[in-house]
Amino acid sequence: MKPVSFTFPSSDGVKIHVNKWMSGPKAKGIVQIAHGMAEHSGRYADFAAVLTEAGYHVYANDHRGLGKSAGSCEVLGHFADENGWELAVDDMYRLTKLIKDEVPNLPLFLFGHSMGSFLSRTYVQQHGEELAGLILSGTGAGRRVMSSLGILIAKIECRLRGKRARSVLMNTLSFGNFNKPFRPARTPFDWLSRDPQEVDKYVQDPLCGEVPTANFFCDLLTGIKQMDEAEGLARIPKELSIFLLSGDKDPVGQNGKGVRKTYQQFKQIGIKDVVLKLYPDGRHEMLNETNKEEVYRDILAWLDTRVARTSGHSEM
Repeated sequence: MKPVSFTFPSSDGVKIHVNKWMSGPKAKGIVQIAHGMAEHSGRYADFAAVLTEAGYHVYANDHRGLGKSAGSCEVLGHFADENGWELAVDDMYRLTKLIKDEVPNLPLFLFGHSMGSFLSRTYVQQHGEELAGLILSGTGAGRRVMSSLGILIAKIECRLRGKRARSVLMNTLSFGNFNKPFRPARTPFDWLSRDPQEVDKYVQDPLCGEVPTANFFCDLLTGIKQMDEAEGLARIPKELSIFLLSGDKDPVGQNGKGVRKTYQQFKQIGIKDVVLKLYPDGRHEMLNETNKEEVYRDILAWLDTRVARTSGHSEM
């Protein structure tokens, strides 16, 4: 199924590209997708096909500076010159409002992958009441010391080379070790999936794998650092249902360690319904892994159970 595509204006005038895949007239819910870094929403077409077949409408925007929201390759991998993280979260919220205007009265779930999971964790601190549930794929735990050091380096690069300069240094510091456990590596992106065809699709996609700008890394690391602050965590609605899924060989989640830490963080602040699933030998993109059908089934089962709860049909 081909998506219907449209754009909407952000608060600062950027045209945000959106793909939507609509289910039938008896749809039972909506999934809003926040994709990861150095990729775009079009990569979620297979997942969207599974969701629409199961009765869920799907909306996914390309984050500002990424995918078709970038406008040109000159700004591919750059959120904004100022307040990029906050603007990206606001873009997601604007899409939420558009979704609810277009398809009212259906439970809305937010699916965030990788960087999109971190944006989503910021989103629920500000707009969690909009959602029936949150799915976090390929997430991890913030590391304050490393984030602070990275922010310092990125800020120095911004001053010396300009905010829009592509930061090979920060890219290497952030991802340079991710392929080490998978040596001998066939590509620089073997850490994404065990499926070589999926890795090749990523490598060959002109809207994937770019080196982001210095200011992008400043936005990213600042957002991740602030995401873990107690004041923001306290604003997450305690009744929000959360599903964390990750491969136990995902370097972003520290091979499960960071995902478990995030799970415990949610439990400690009083979130009542938190589920964690780690897939043995899975890498970063569980939606594109060799066992993706299992992952799809688990996500659908989780969604269906939460939809039943919201409609009063289940006590599970």
